[in-house]
Amino acid sequence: MAIPSLQFRPKYVSFDCYGTLIEYPITPITYELVGDQIPAEQWDQFVREFRGYRYDQVRGEYYPYEQVLQDSFERVCRKWGVKAAPDAGKRFADGVRSWGPHPDVVAPLKKMAEHYKLVILSNADNSFLAESVPKLGADFHAVLTAEQAGYYKPRYAAFEYMLEKLDASPEDFVHVASHTRYDHQSMHDMGFRNLVLLDRGYDPVTHGYDYVTVKSLDDLNTMLGI
Repeated sequence: MAIPSLQFRPKYVSFDCYGTLIEYPITPITYELVGDQIPAEQWDQFVREFRGYRYDQVRGEYYPYEQVLQDSFERVCRKWGVKAAPDAGKRFADGVRSWGPHPDVVAPLKKMAEHYKLVILSNADNSFLAESVPKLGADFHAVLTAEQAGYYKPRYAAFEYMLEKLDASPEDFVHVASHTRYDHQSMHDMGFRNLVLLDRGYDPVTHGYDYVTVKSLDDLNTMLGI
């Protein structure tokens, strides 16, 4: 399928970080913690429900991401009647800090940064981004976090923080994420229209949110005229 080209030049190309640019292989750690307690035929369902609890856990006020991981894990374990390790949040958080970019990220992102101001808006604390962003190998105009905003995505206030920090409006952005529920749905409701799903298989491709789907950052560069 041909990649559409943009009909305008955005001031910023903004990104979600974890899952979109940095890999997010949380399932192997989950398996180490409780894999022997979940029937094999139900494992995929447990993983899906844990993902859902992580989403639900960030829809209130901000608090540290490691504890978010602990609390959401405890909730899904309680539902399934299995024991949650008291250090699960730390083990997940250590994993997040250790993971690197997806294989298709570094070269096209560096090229993109030569032409556009790049921004990250991440659902994590400052300390996570301090370790992850240097691994991306590109210059970023701004790295914004849930800790700075005081809210996690999908809360509108997280995106409002980005607009206020950059003195910008929704029309100034092309926003790229691999998570439709965290990013695209709220942003569409807030008036963002230049939305891109970098499809890594996390969320189903849904209709009604006016985003363009690409399979790689090379495709995104083509869209941006690079």
